[in-house]
Formats: sequence, C-alpha cells, structure tokens
Amino acid sequence: MSKRSRDESGEMEAGPSSAVASPSPAPGGLSNGEVALLKVPQKRFYRQRAHANVFIDHELDYPKRPEEMDWATHYPQFFTSPSADETPTSLKQVEWADVGCGFGGLLMALAPMFPETLMLGMEIRMSVTKYVTDRIAATRQAQSLLPTDSSEHQPGGYQNVSVIRANSMKHMPNFFAKGQLSKMFFLFPDPHFKNRKHKARIITTGLIAEYAYVLRPGGILYTVTDVKDLHEWMAHHLRAHPLFTPIPNEELADDPILEAARTATEEGKKVERNKGDKWVACFRRKEDPED
Repeated sequence: MSKRSRDESGEMEAGPSSAVASPSPAPGGLSNGEVALLKVPQKRFYRQRAHANVFIDHELDYPKRPEEMDWATHYPQFFTSPSADETPTSLKQVEWADVGCGFGGLLMALAPMFPETLMLGMEIRMSVTKYVTDRIAATRQAQSLLPTDSSEHQPGGYQNVSVIRANSMKHMPNFFAKGQLSKMFFLFPDPHFKNRKHKARIITTGLIAEYAYVLRPGGILYTVTDVKDLHEWMAHHLRAHPLFTPIPNEELADDPILEAARTATEEGKKVERNKGDKWVACFRRKEDPED
C-alpha cells in the first residue's frame, strides 16, 4: 500500500518516518555519510481546521485487508526481512489504537511506559498527521543520538509508536484483523452538538460493532470527554451493545493508562488549564457468544 495520499488540493502528504534519518546529502552542505538533524516540529506550522468531514472522500490510502498493510515502514525495528524479495515479518502486531489521536500526546506518553507494545494513532486531518509523523521521527532520532550513558534515554526509543492518516469511521477493519487490538482510545472526540450531526459522532451503534470486531475479548475501550452530553451518549450506546460491559471507574483508579488518557492529550491539558470537568467511561469487550 502506498504510504502517500493526496488531499483535495492535490498536496502530497509524506508517509511515516523511520527511526533515524537516512545518511544522505542534506541542505547546508553536509557531506556524504552525515545525517541531517530533524527539528522538533512546531504546531503553529501544522494548524488546520479543528474538524474534518468524515463523510466526504478524502482520497485516503488504505489496504484492502489487514494482511496487505506494510507495518515495516511504521515500526522498522520490530520487523525483519531476510531478503529483498520477501515481505517484512514480525512476531508483533499493533495492539493499541488511539482513534483521532490529534497531536499525539497520548502516544508519546505511553510509548516509553510500554516499549514492547506497538501503538498506532489514527488521524484524518492531513497537517495534524504530518505533525505527529515529524514529531515521532525527530524524537526517535534524538533518542538514537544520545550517549549510551545518558539519563535521557527512554525505554524503546519511541520505536513502538506511529501514526497514519485514516478515516477510522470507514476503514477500521481494513487495518486490523478480528480481535487484533487490546486497547482503543476515544479521547475528546468532536461532540457534534447539533442533532443532525449526531450521525458523525465516533461512537454510534453501527461503529461500535466494528470496534467490537477488532477489539479482542477482555480488551478495553477508553472514552474521555469534557462534554457531559457526549459522555452520556457514548456510555449509553456502549452499554446497549451486547459485546461491551462497563468498567467501574474505581476499578481503574490506579491505571496509569487511564491517567495518561485523561491528561496527556492537548485537549486534556487545555481542560486542565481551564479547570473544566472530564467525564470518563471505560468498557471491556465481552467474550463472543457461543454458536
């Protein structure tokens, strides 16, 4: 599958970056063999509209089925290819998905906490996806260039995290096989306040069925929002689904993953600054019913 996509204006989006920039000539007169240092991206250069229309054709690239997805470009250190003619393989697969990952705060917080778990951010906005791509590439490179005895080394060096530009409301089963995921995050999604816009909410009856398909039994679906009405909507629809059961908040009181979900995203930090409320609802995927 191509790792480039064209938006409505015809602009091309760069695909996922590898861990370290390839040794090659670079602007500024670097000689052969030297590596151009990647700069930490600044959000002001990646701004765009806060929301995207999920019902229009964004001309996105996606595999016909999960087996065709090339994850080696996202997680190069977890994949090996014995020869140029063989498909890169790995004993690991993506297990956590941050749906609508925004600027990648949750991914960057969780990556060093769980360095052996492959995590993926899914974001439909082109510029925001590019920001996260560049952020991961710069952070990976910075980690790789640290002295071996540096206290700044983070477990895994952020090799376990990546991002794709995708419409998760349409193409979730194209990327993930049945029961592949163990955690899914829906953090501060677009509330779509108007009644006629409710069909665009990320948690609906039809979409929950797809999330149940890619989430394995025992897996956890996390939702966090600062909009009480949206919280009640998501919790109501998830409770009504036969394959999800609510997890009491006190059961996850000491869960570092939930704490990161509440506080690590840009929206979560904004709510903290404004001293707003956050509403949490987590659900566990039930076992499949017997035939």
